[in-house]
Amino acid sequence: MDSEVVKEKIQTEPMLNDPRYITLLSVIVLVFTLVFWWCFTRRRHARRSVLLTGLSDSGKTLLFVQLAYSQYRQTFTSMKENVEEYITSNSSLKLVDLPGQERLRNKFFDQYKNGAKAIVYVIDSVTIQKEIRDVAEYLYTILVDPVVQSNCPPVLILCNKQDQPLAKGSQVIKSLLEKELNLVRVTKSSQLQSVDPAQSNNSTYLGKLGKDFEFSHLSCRVDIAESSATTGDDDDPANIKSVQDWISRL
Repeated sequence: MDSEVVKEKIQTEPMLNDPRYITLLSVIVLVFTLVFWWCFTRRRHARRSVLLTGLSDSGKTLLFVQLAYSQYRQTFTSMKENVEEYITSNSSLKLVDLPGQERLRNKFFDQYKNGAKAIVYVIDSVTIQKEIRDVAEYLYTILVDPVVQSNCPPVLILCNKQDQPLAKGSQVIKSLLEKELNLVRVTKSSQLQSVDPAQSNNSTYLGKLGKDFEFSHLSCRVDIAESSATTGDDDDPANIKSVQDWISRL
């Protein structure tokens, strides 16, 4: 019995000293380490954020407060992001309210877009006709963003302030946006062509070539809904069930 143990030991020791064996073992350890680190990093940076985007004064922050805390609070124009955990019936998400000011919004969107599980684009339904160009241009910027194009998170266009008498309905706003995005698409393509023809040929075209723009042409799912994030008083109740239901289905 002892001779068999000695024999086995003698056969094993040369293998342990074999450079090829050591190299193979090192490669296996390295591969397992990289796979473990990749899985850890991927889980850590998993896309679980719901981004509230849109122009200033569209009601994003009040909507954020009512979604996150189920209450009314006095809000002001955001100069930085607001972040809170949002619990649904089957998951935990991160709700992020991004500033809507022109000089801030792109900076904060770039900061959070990689973690976006979904994007809510909030629109003031009362001032939409007056602000249609700005609303469409910011939405266009979001939709053609390379990260958004790659990850393709679902987008909810939320027509807010529906409690106001002069508010436009969601279908009217959808039509206005599609027509304006069609114009923005032509303008942006022409600007890029005049500056850098090569980049223009390689850039992402929003929608289908040769056809007027429609949200149904996009790879990302785009939904339209209505809401009224208001005081929540008995005489002025908040109506945010549409966005709550949409988030719960993510």
